[in-house]
Amino acid sequence: MLRVDKKMSKSLEKIDAINKIVGEKFFGQKVIVEQVLSSILASGNTLLVGVPGLGKTLLFQTLADSLNLSSNRIQCTPDLMPNDILGTEIINQKNLKEFSFIKGPIFCNLLMVDEINRASPKTQSALLQAMQEGYITVNGKNFDLPKPFIVLATENPIEQEGTYPLPEAQLDRFLMHINITYPDEYTEKKILMTKSYKQLNIKKLESKNLLELINISDDLPIGESVADFTLNLIRHLRPESTRFNYIKKYIKWGAGPRGGLALIRAAKARALLRGNLSPSIADIINLAQPCLRHRISLTFEAQTEQIKTDYLIKKVCEDLN
Repeated sequence: MLRVDKKMSKSLEKIDAINKIVGEKFFGQKVIVEQVLSSILASGNTLLVGVPGLGKTLLFQTLADSLNLSSNRIQCTPDLMPNDILGTEIINQKNLKEFSFIKGPIFCNLLMVDEINRASPKTQSALLQAMQEGYITVNGKNFDLPKPFIVLATENPIEQEGTYPLPEAQLDRFLMHINITYPDEYTEKKILMTKSYKQLNIKKLESKNLLELINISDDLPIGESVADFTLNLIRHLRPESTRFNYIKKYIKWGAGPRGGLALIRAAKARALLRGNLSPSIADIINLAQPCLRHRISLTFEAQTEQIKTDYLIKKVCEDLN
């Protein structure tokens, strides 16, 4: 455990308990749970991609309950309008010359946006401001969102009809892009033999404690070797600055500086989760794929040869390490 004051030590113990118990409830997905918790401790937004029935909603509900955060869930449809999420102004019944603002479901700590790619571009852009700035604008007035404000969005990769692919600008606002895959045979059997509703029996973390942990994570120092490795990784994933011919061949454009900052933030949070005083190169390598896969565009040649972004990120990490 980190050498911090007793109050923080208790919060870290709760986070450790949450990590273990959520991992037990979300069977066989300990890596996914650690990545999502790392994203939350880095105060980042997360995009979860997976077919229906893999437990994305269960993960959200479990995290919201155990982290003791106010939460809302939005099911996106093509006719969902920005005001359905943000809120709207109505005439004040006591004073007909004034308007009162009715807050929408976005005013919470943890927001699940289900099938975000089904929302129209207009609604997606309204979410973009909230994710980027921490406030919304309605009729020229700004309204601050609660802190922390974290978005967990989901996408279904098998249904593309009637969807609006997220633009690169919005994808870049997600700290992590996490792929949830089918469980292995042993894990799936364990799921089938487990009771459907199992209550979590843990002390809940308060939102103020989560904010303190987010600040501690942000303040963790970065070693020069870790910073150098991250810089080399980001630059070698760009065709114009790499020395690797396979990157020049398969990547059209790579991650910008925001990608490197996101990777550093996530690595700090993972270090905090594991009770370390600063992130290591292993933390950077472990989180490189979820932090960078959505910030890289492949060439047509890579697509025809079925070369995956994850493969290229992994290969560069191996060649640099």
